[in-house]
Amino acid sequence: MRMQPTGIGSRGFWRTGLSAVVALAALAGTLSAQAEELYPTRPVRIIVPFPAGGTADVLPRLLGEWLSKKWSQAVVIENRTGAGGNIGADAVAKSDPDGYTLLATPPSPLAVNQNLYPKLSFDPAEFVPVTVMARVPNALVINPRLPVKDVAEFIAYAKANPDKLSYASQGNGTTSHLTAEMFKLMAGVKLVHVPYRGSAPALQDLLAGNVDVMFDNLGVSLNLVRNGQLKLLAVGSEKRTAALPEVPAIAETLPGFASVTWFAVAAPPKTSQARADRLSSDFAEALHQPDIVRRMADLSAEPVGGSSAETAAFLREEVERWGKVIREADIKMEAQ
Repeated sequence: MRMQPTGIGSRGFWRTGLSAVVALAALAGTLSAQAEELYPTRPVRIIVPFPAGGTADVLPRLLGEWLSKKWSQAVVIENRTGAGGNIGADAVAKSDPDGYTLLATPPSPLAVNQNLYPKLSFDPAEFVPVTVMARVPNALVINPRLPVKDVAEFIAYAKANPDKLSYASQGNGTTSHLTAEMFKLMAGVKLVHVPYRGSAPALQDLLAGNVDVMFDNLGVSLNLVRNGQLKLLAVGSEKRTAALPEVPAIAETLPGFASVTWFAVAAPPKTSQARADRLSSDFAEALHQPDIVRRMADLSAEPVGGSSAETAAFLREEVERWGKVIREADIKMEAQ
């Protein structure tokens, strides 16, 4: 009886080999799915690259509190500040890509600093996007002693007093800094920049009258406005906000002006897409909780959510948008 060959060229070998490959792929998929079901099995650390107390810090603490209950694991918020968010972002970039260390941040490290600094110790494009937690309108707030009542009067006053008005920012390269520079370009005014390390010290000096104006996100400054300690001239969103319908948008005076601070979550480079998608889904669930929605409203924050892919597309748009402002205002920073 003639034996059939069983070498590499045989059909039997390929049928057997293909079956094995399919089986292994199915097993790998099953194991991967089981791993996502078990995740997390230990505490998750979320690094915030800005100081405690601001919206950038409060939002991940709020969501982390709910996620810790869902996961039955602690969610630890760690503030690593400095260099416009680069220090905290660098720490996450060098972390294991297992989903146990995440970055929760406003725009600077993910969408601004690559256009601002000549060299970074990490590549923002290599982070694996998870989701956008929320967006908060930036707002033009002034010390009440300034003799203006609206944006048009502020522009006229600034033009009559070039380089005599100072504006505070949360730091070089932050959205409060870039928003002010965008305003200067569009309004044709000259203001002196005074950078701080976060919103809290900037607002303290604005309250004291050591600086005149700030483009801050409403989540931090709104209570000061309501208490009469600061004057809110306008919001930076494209239109008036539903929560403050009586407050005009800057765009009503400067058509096309838009500045909203968003707060995103990203995972270290090389994190699996399955892990990023799992995180995105869990954050989305948190953002739909009525209590979290109410508490976000107290911060003037609008829940966003969105998949990993949607977040990636959004970040690419933001990189281009803020890059244009940086180039036109000729803003430069030292290498990190």
